[in-house]
Amino acid sequence: MREDLLGPKVENVAIVVAKEDGEDKEAIYNVYLLNLRDDIMEGIIITSKGYGEHPDTGEKIKTSTLRHCLEVMLPNEAAKIEPIMEEVFHIANEYWVSFWVEDVMYDKKFVFVPGSISEDNMIEIPQLGTKGVIIK
Repeated sequence: MREDLLGPKVENVAIVVAKEDGEDKEAIYNVYLLNLRDDIMEGIIITSKGYGEHPDTGEKIKTSTLRHCLEVMLPNEAAKIEPIMEEVFHIANEYWVSFWVEDVMYDKKFVFVPGSISEDNMIEIPQLGTKGVIIK
């Protein structure tokens, strides 16, 4: 019975923080949702928030919670969710993704732990044609 409450396991869905070139070639960062599944995702809801402590003062930090909706994502499609500022890379950045496939609802929490969004952790993301940090 408890297993029923957990829902089906989410596979082949990822969140990426991608480094891109902005105006004047300065680095900007955007968050993307990747549908690496072979089926269509529908009714997608994503909430994002950040939380943690300031590295120098230890003061608690909490960002606003943002909500995003996407109607449909086709197989192997990427969708930009939001920009993200380097100033929040030192705190946890959480993305909660819920979606439907046929008549089944899926949902999963993706968390970039403090300090994980860095050049050292970036890999090539073929779907975006740029480097980024990915969580599957």
